[in-house]
Amino acid sequence: MTSLRPRISVTWGRGKDVSPSPQPPMSVVKSIELVLPKDAVYLAGCTIEGQVVLTLNSTLVDPIVKVELVGRGYVEWNEETGASRDYSREVICNNKADYVHKTKTFPVQDNWLSAGSHTFDFHFNLPPRLPSTFTSKIGNIFYFVQASCMGREHILAKKKIYLMVQGTSSIFHAEKSLQNPLLVEAEKKVSYNCCSQGTICLQVQMEKNTFTPGERVIFTTEVNNQTSKCIKTVIFALYAHVHYEGFTPNAERRSRVESSELLRQEANTHITAFNTTKIVSTFHLPPVLSVSGSGSQDSEIMNTQYELVSTVHLPWSLTSIKAKVPIIITSNPVDSNQTAAGCRTRAVLPVSSDRQN
Repeated sequence: MTSLRPRISVTWGRGKDVSPSPQPPMSVVKSIELVLPKDAVYLAGCTIEGQVVLTLNSTLVDPIVKVELVGRGYVEWNEETGASRDYSREVICNNKADYVHKTKTFPVQDNWLSAGSHTFDFHFNLPPRLPSTFTSKIGNIFYFVQASCMGREHILAKKKIYLMVQGTSSIFHAEKSLQNPLLVEAEKKVSYNCCSQGTICLQVQMEKNTFTPGERVIFTTEVNNQTSKCIKTVIFALYAHVHYEGFTPNAERRSRVESSELLRQEANTHITAFNTTKIVSTFHLPPVLSVSGSGSQDSEIMNTQYELVSTVHLPWSLTSIKAKVPIIITSNPVDSNQTAAGCRTRAVLPVSSDRQN
């Protein structure tokens, strides 16, 4: 009679075990997908429409299929305290906010789903007052839609897609509006060649200073060179100055301001001595921007101001001259008669790859 012996794998020297590894049982859920318009920008107050597509390898009993809309914001940074004393220490300052959390659970007939693909339609209405999607080293405001399938209290599959949301503005008071058209002028006396002196006058003129995300910004820069030197470069840049609000572990309020360069252009000019030159420039704003000022809902953790800066570098004088124009970014609230398709716009720039999954 032949006896049955257990199979024994043998490893020689530094070789690897060549016996077949046990295979996990095949999951009931083959895949779960979210179907949404690609690279869409949603305005606060609009409707998000999409589908959840669930594909099963076999029958699933008592499933829970749901989709969630989540919007959150947080800020965090390290701050030194006691620097003026004999000791100092770092504390973490942070703050957070919840903007939206909605859930839809799909009804399942007879509490079971057969093998194959199943499609569930959904829509969410975004709240009318939301801050824009935002990312920096200190703060983030993010929105996502997440689909999930559960069976017998175990999560069998999940899928998450981040959204681009453009916030809307509160009404600006008249005293906050700047003159239209807008003219900003800067003048500086400079010294060069030891005893020589001259004047540089820089003017920036715009037809308006209030814009919406994705809009084109056109401005004219005039440089009056009253020196015997040549000016070769003029730089234009759009800056965002973000004011963050946070708290220490002892609930002490802290704030921090960080500036970042959003757009930049460099004009190679040849402004000769005692001459004046005009330069017409154009910026195309990003499709999603935080709205200006503290009237938006994100002001509880941050608020943003914008500034257009024209700079003339004078290497022969070891100095520079700048003209700074305040810019207001606004976005109109959604009209009650707008359709879901009218609320949604196509993004000019693709969503960052690290936000896709």
